[in-house]
Amino acid sequence: MSRNTTNDVPPDILENEDEDESVAVEGGSDVEFDLEANPGSVQRGTEVIKRFWTTLPNAPGVYRMLDHKGDVLYVGKAKSLKARVGSYARGQAHSNRIARMIGETTSMEFVTTATETEALLLEANLIKQLKPRYNVLLRDDKSLPYILLTADHEAPQLVKHRGARKRRGDYYGPFASVWAVNRTINALQRAFLLRSCNDSYYENRTRPCLLFQIKRCSGPCTKEIPLDEYDGLAGEARAFLAGKSNAVKARITEEMQKASEELEFERAARCRDRLAALSAIQGVQGVNTQSVEEADVFAIDEQAGQFCVEVFFFRNWQNWGNRAYFPKADKSMSPAEVLGSFVAQFYDDKPAPRVVLLSHEIEDAELVGAALSTRADAKVEIHSPQRGERRQLIDYVLRNAREALGRRLADTASQQKLLVSLGQAFSLSKAPQRVEVYDNSHIMGTNAVGAMVVAGATGFMKQHYRIFNMKSEDLKPGDDYGMMREMLQRRFSRLVKENPRGDEATAPPPEDGMPPDTFPAWPDLLLIDGGKGQLEAARQALQEVGVSENDVAVIGIAKGRDRDAGRETFFKPGQPPFKLPPRDPALYFVQRLRDEAHRFAIGAHRAKRKREFTKNPLDEIAGIGPTRKRALLHHFGTVKAIQRAALEDLMKAPGVNAATARAVYDFFHERA
Repeated sequence: MSRNTTNDVPPDILENEDEDESVAVEGGSDVEFDLEANPGSVQRGTEVIKRFWTTLPNAPGVYRMLDHKGDVLYVGKAKSLKARVGSYARGQAHSNRIARMIGETTSMEFVTTATETEALLLEANLIKQLKPRYNVLLRDDKSLPYILLTADHEAPQLVKHRGARKRRGDYYGPFASVWAVNRTINALQRAFLLRSCNDSYYENRTRPCLLFQIKRCSGPCTKEIPLDEYDGLAGEARAFLAGKSNAVKARITEEMQKASEELEFERAARCRDRLAALSAIQGVQGVNTQSVEEADVFAIDEQAGQFCVEVFFFRNWQNWGNRAYFPKADKSMSPAEVLGSFVAQFYDDKPAPRVVLLSHEIEDAELVGAALSTRADAKVEIHSPQRGERRQLIDYVLRNAREALGRRLADTASQQKLLVSLGQAFSLSKAPQRVEVYDNSHIMGTNAVGAMVVAGATGFMKQHYRIFNMKSEDLKPGDDYGMMREMLQRRFSRLVKENPRGDEATAPPPEDGMPPDTFPAWPDLLLIDGGKGQLEAARQALQEVGVSENDVAVIGIAKGRDRDAGRETFFKPGQPPFKLPPRDPALYFVQRLRDEAHRFAIGAHRAKRKREFTKNPLDEIAGIGPTRKRALLHHFGTVKAIQRAALEDLMKAPGVNAATARAVYDFFHERA
């Protein structure tokens, strides 16, 4: 792979370009664009693209279009960079979206790859990383949960897992939600009696825990069950999760019958309970099929310029849940185009199953399948079935997508009404499109954090939430006013620097065809959890960074008597304190916003406090990584022993050189 960035190359006219090299324009139907509508910008963008085109190779790769700020407008892949980029410079047969993109382009960057498959994988990675304005964006890209049955301990552990697969063991999933994983793990514990405790807890047990008493664990920690029998239970769990459920149930049934014949009724009852747990796992799946052993099923629906992609996960003949995604895409794009881009991004950080079923035929289906096969190290087939049980399954998933999008549109309409009522309640000139709520949390000034939650027309915008760890050395413990000032100063000084208010105010309104949910960077309304003092601290912080009251409206919320919801007093600069009517929808909306800020701030504080409790002093020493920390702890046993050790003793620890030993010794003795 090689990177090629060109800035100053002689212009050239594409009169002699081979017509056979042209590639269909991405982004929707070929709608003739009226160049007279904006001749200057489109002409300038076309000339920029022509200059880059002259030096491009006929090789696969990825291209990026950049605006005057250096922000990436679009990321695309091509079998031939010269042919694809040349298609943008023709100045005709472009959709409105592509024409606007060309008009904003002031520079381009390129990466050549060995194959088109490699280009597709790189394109998906860059789109998720850079989030270009004109690409289809997978906005909810939280990693999906899995079930992990570990293989790095004498007694395998059954836990839920998210993120990189660094631990040795068998991973089963993905599941649609953590709730589905927890439900399945609970049933598996009843069926196979496998432990869920961590290794440290396991090593320090002297008697069985409560899970053993309620028959959710077989107690390997205290040898209530021999390890070879426990391994047998773990093997049964692996077989069940691998799809051999009938064989596992048949063996347990046989054991139950044998125990009954031998009059061992307690053992027979345990087998009966295990069978009931396994039946519960299979019975709550909702939709199980006879023709799909391992597949992800995608269906897309489009309404009112918005898209919904519903994904169902099938593993081992079982439905492991579904999830709805709402990608950001231009409304001029067809559902097939959006679905194709979505699938490529969806598997950027997770392996694909053996079969991927789609509701629409996508362009380059074979290429996408080859790319997914490369990433998964196994053949991945992509199909759009037209008949049979698989088509019935697609229709079922499509119906779910249609219903999910309908619910979202209805919720958005309701949310917009609440924003209108909020603007009226606080006498704003217009309904706010972005509302930010600020709160802080601490215990006697320790582990202080500030929290910002954001709401808009589609509800809570969790991707915009922020946590502020208090850094000011002048801040006194428990100074809520000082914490509010620091939080707002940091938030708005960065906002003023990165998104000047003047640029946003003078920017033209979105043209027809742009995504309807473009979210503003600047808030219209700030809600401060606190009374008059907190409000004044917030106003001072905003004035210090150059934000006036005309730029952002600020409202303080004081809790009512006895902290009862419904008795809140509101403070607005230049007005006497006021209350909202008890049944005003705006009041309930504000309470929801404030409660969400409380939840987020308290959660961040607890997480920080937990990290402090478990913090290891060795983590503060420069040059001490996980390997050396592990070596020191294995050699000395405890941190206190390391602290008391002489320099010569530290040097004798395996994997610790003289410089590291000196750093550890100096750290503890300087602190003393």
